[in-house]
Amino acid sequence: MNPSMLGRLDQLEAELEDRRRRATAQGWLGEIEGIDRTLECLRDKRSDAQRLTRITQTVSLGFPTHTPTSTGLTQPEGHTHTNPE
Repeated sequence: MNPSMLGRLDQLEAELEDRRRRATAQGWLGEIEGIDRTLECLRDKRSDAQRLTRITQTVSLGFPTHTPTSTGLTQPEGHTHTNPE
């Protein structure tokens, strides 16, 4: 799941909570059971997405960049080309 969708899960949860209150007021037991199951799945999905967001953050590995030299070879940035002449 894309972590940017966490806000949408919050909206869905609020809507489901409203539906659950209405179902409770109307005495719709089957509806309440279905909503409770959906809320459980939604909360599990949110928890998984939050966990994945924490463990998959981008980490810079510090790969060197290379620049072309007059010989056509490349060398790491910050190093100067020395001519063996």
